[in-house]
Amino acid sequence: MERFPRVLVDLAALAQNLEVIRAAAPGCEIMAVIKANAYGHGMVAVARALEKADALAVARISEAIALREAGISGEIVLLEGVFSSEELVLAAQHRLTLVLHNEQQIDWLEAFRGGTRFRCWLKIDTGMHRLGISMQDSASAMRRVRGCPAISQPPGLMTHLASAEIEGDPLTKKQLEDFSLLCEAWPGEVSSANSAAVFLRPLARRGWIRPGLALYGVSPLPEVTGADLGLRPAMRFETRIISIKTLSAGDAVGYNSTWTATAPTRIGIAAVGYGDGYLRGFANGAPALVANEQAQLVGRVSMDMIALDLGPGSEAGIGDPVLLWGPELPVEKIAPWASTIPYELLCNVSARVHTEYLPAPVAMA
Repeated sequence: MERFPRVLVDLAALAQNLEVIRAAAPGCEIMAVIKANAYGHGMVAVARALEKADALAVARISEAIALREAGISGEIVLLEGVFSSEELVLAAQHRLTLVLHNEQQIDWLEAFRGGTRFRCWLKIDTGMHRLGISMQDSASAMRRVRGCPAISQPPGLMTHLASAEIEGDPLTKKQLEDFSLLCEAWPGEVSSANSAAVFLRPLARRGWIRPGLALYGVSPLPEVTGADLGLRPAMRFETRIISIKTLSAGDAVGYNSTWTATAPTRIGIAAVGYGDGYLRGFANGAPALVANEQAQLVGRVSMDMIALDLGPGSEAGIGDPVLLWGPELPVEKIAPWASTIPYELLCNVSARVHTEYLPAPVAMA
């Protein structure tokens, strides 16, 4: 039985995107970011598809433990580190790499007596002002982590760029310059590149890179699609038409009658709504493909349904496929219709949406 709405995840596309990213940053090691359920793609399946990545990265320890329990044995980095000294015990049990972004986390490690030497990254706040040791306090923190017995030496040094996707951005330029100065005498690994920096910031393409969005075939750069960068979208979000209505001029559609037909037309009711992650904020005119033909969202998005203007001459019928985003309809072009970014659309696909995986190619011996 086919179940809709559904997400199809192309695992082969993930593996291919990893190689495209590797080619864009030759000589760099890759920390593949799979937090937030791998941006809505399914964390465990994605982790297995990205087995050639040098490490995986998640935000929280619950995500890392879920990966270990699923049999993922490679390096896993906690991008937000541990939230308490008690979590250090779990991190040791599950062989997790820690990001240290505040003095309290360093305190916990200095007091740790569990016998484990943790692989760690020290995060420096070079201007984003979210996580990280301030530039003013960086020298002291760097000395502390270099002398901590619970840290496998030497630790890595990382930062995060606030606007790497904006060409010519002065803050990003200053962030990279300041971080480069810190790295000059640092004996450990370094990391500053997110997806946007991989493609746009040569100075950041060194040491370890931390791609996220690009792994899923989506462009991190404005006005550019993943395909423009040689990437393959991994997610296909689709549903089916469950009803057809014939409208006359003046007929209104949906809650609060936010759209009214100006001429006779046919609309298709599709089985998807904000309960599935198709955001209520989508505006009239948002594109979809119905049986490979262009259609437009009309009326307000409901919890379980949307209405699509098919046009008066459409031959679409009940059961026809509806593509909401995917390779033929890039999510980068859909997101602006909801005044948002691709990240939010991908991450908001809800648990009731059925997910299927297209198997990755078997590696040749």
